Amino acid sequence: MTEQDIPSAYLRDKRTPPPSREELRARIPGWGADLDPADRPSSPKLQYPADSGAHWDFPDRQPGSAGREHSIEHAFVTPVFGTAQPLHGLSGAIRRLAYARFSEGRLAHWVLLVLGDRVDAWGSHLRSFGTLHPDDPITETGVRAELTAGGTARRGRSDRRHQVLDPVLVAGPWVAAGAGMVLGARRVARALRG
Repeated sequence: MTEQDIPSAYLRDKRTPPPSREELRARIPGWGADLDPADRPSSPKLQYPADSGAHWDFPDRQPGSAGREHSIEHAFVTPVFGTAQPLHGLSGAIRRLAYARFSEGRLAHWVLLVLGDRVDAWGSHLRSFGTLHPDDPITETGVRAELTAGGTARRGRSDRRHQVLDPVLVAGPWVAAGAGMVLGARRVARALRG
């Protein structure tokens, strides 16, 4: 394959310059219709009145924004932000890394946020074992309802193919965690005996 066979979109040095506005307008009917504000149907709506009733040019900033997470695309935290669920523990460190290192346009940003969410969920599951009402994965995830409320017999389900895997995906991590605890208890028991 020669360099001429490769489309210039995949080359660092483009062979042909991009077409001008006039060329695009001549070739594509309606191209650039919104370039001139006078041609925009919404243009009058975009003209804001001088007196909007706001007492500020920029809204007062909520205190406590120092150290808050925000996208690296933005210069600062929004003037108002939520504080109900502050980041904590390992999941918080993972989420802070996502905001500090990666743009919202990068897959790594979102993968780290999902990973932080999963770590937080498992931390909550583990903490529930220290309470009088630990999590019940069978009822809380809907596995029992699938079996008792006719979930397996419903017609027209789009998830029929992977319906068999749902109990495995829901129960699998719990079974693995339980097996790990049993193996750990056996190892401790052997160590205490020997």
